[in-house]
Amino acid sequence: MVFSDAPVLARPPAPPALPSGPVEVTEAWLRNRRLSEHTRDAYRRDVTGWLRWCADRDLDPLRATFLHVNEYARAMENSVGARSGRPLTPATVARRLSALSSWYDFLVKLGAVPANPVSGADRPRVDRDHSATVGLTPEEVDALLRAADADTGATAVRNRAVLALLADLGLRVGELISLDLTDLGTERGHRSVRFVGKGGKQRRRALTPGTGHALDAYLAHRAAASGVPVPQLTGPLLVTASGARLDRHSVFRMVRRLARAAGIPAWAKLSPHSLRHAFATTARSEGVPLEDVQDAMGHADPRTTRRYDRDRHNLDRDPAYAVWAARSRRRG
Repeated sequence: MVFSDAPVLARPPAPPALPSGPVEVTEAWLRNRRLSEHTRDAYRRDVTGWLRWCADRDLDPLRATFLHVNEYARAMENSVGARSGRPLTPATVARRLSALSSWYDFLVKLGAVPANPVSGADRPRVDRDHSATVGLTPEEVDALLRAADADTGATAVRNRAVLALLADLGLRVGELISLDLTDLGTERGHRSVRFVGKGGKQRRRALTPGTGHALDAYLAHRAAASGVPVPQLTGPLLVTASGARLDRHSVFRMVRRLARAAGIPAWAKLSPHSLRHAFATTARSEGVPLEDVQDAMGHADPRTTRRYDRDRHNLDRDPAYAVWAARSRRRG
């Protein structure tokens, strides 16, 4: 694959010099964005996939057109995920093209390409009112937590803390595994946790008494195993047996293993994100205002929060009942 330092079309003034190759360009682009590490890694994978596709066709990415991007999108739609073994969803294809579009926007600003080829591409239609994530009912979340309480082994106490953070706070798995011990604190009488959310935004959330208790038990266990007091623990909040930071794949496997032990029928299709959906659904069904749920989940658009609310079409919540009841009260 040829990845030229020269722009596609010569035009004055001379464009700034580009880094020496696609990897360097990608890293420069990522450094230019305020992103969480999880998002940064995902974007890096998305661009790498495009560059690999171009290399297989001896196509210079700087000379790609919207026709090439369309061909790439159709190829993704007809491929299967390496881990899931299932066809890629329209949402996944759209997300990868969105990352690629941002990458090309960066190249346009550098003067490396005259226009963003993704802008004119035919992106897949994504139903913003639907999510492919398999959700959990409140009763299934309870069963999952009971399975964690009954679990044994060296990592059982840590896993209880992991599930408490996922269930009570609705964290993204990337936010969860990025937490450090220094992120824990106290604010105005609330135990709290700070982290970098999606889009590189600084976030803070309150720890419930149940989550605080689970974390205290885990940290006490970890400190005893290390032979130090809890205040002397350092590094990541959630670690493996060897002391390394817990990774997302371990969390996926843990959620499914405990869901299977809990007898949840869809255990093989669950993910940590299932608990995030359950958080939103339960919060809304308990009467928490949409704006508060939106803020807690770090959504820029309330429509995203509504999509997470699996119970939003429940006729029990039809506002017609509230309107009728108010009219009945007025009539006395």
